[in-house]
Amino acid sequence: QVQLQESGPGLVKPSQTLSLTCTVSGDSIASNDYLWSWFRQPPGKGLEWMGAISSRGSTYYTPSLKSRTSISRDTSKNQFTLQLSSVTPEDTAVYHCARGLGTSWDDYRYRGQGTQVTVSS
Repeated sequence: QVQLQESGPGLVKPSQTLSLTCTVSGDSIASNDYLWSWFRQPPGKGLEWMGAISSRGSTYYTPSLKSRTSISRDTSKNQFTLQLSSVTPEDTAVYHCARGLGTSWDDYRYRGQGTQVTVSS
């Protein structure tokens, strides 16, 4: 059974960098041809694919967030990390990590439960 768990601070100040970690069990992030992605859902809005890191370590980002987003991994810990810089209150959302293919939430069978991040001073 593949399980993903997000962790990180629930409150970030404006202009700071949001950093979240996804810990994976039941599969290796360095094996198989999957994308390990980050999604977010702001209040009252739909899910947005933010970016991903492949099992080979290649990274992909949605164009609107590319300049502020970095996804990396630690294969020894079977974790991958999201960093979003220069956050504003518009970055307040529930953030999810997931394993799948593509950029659609429906294509991701295994998903973390999500973690709320609020951007506020």
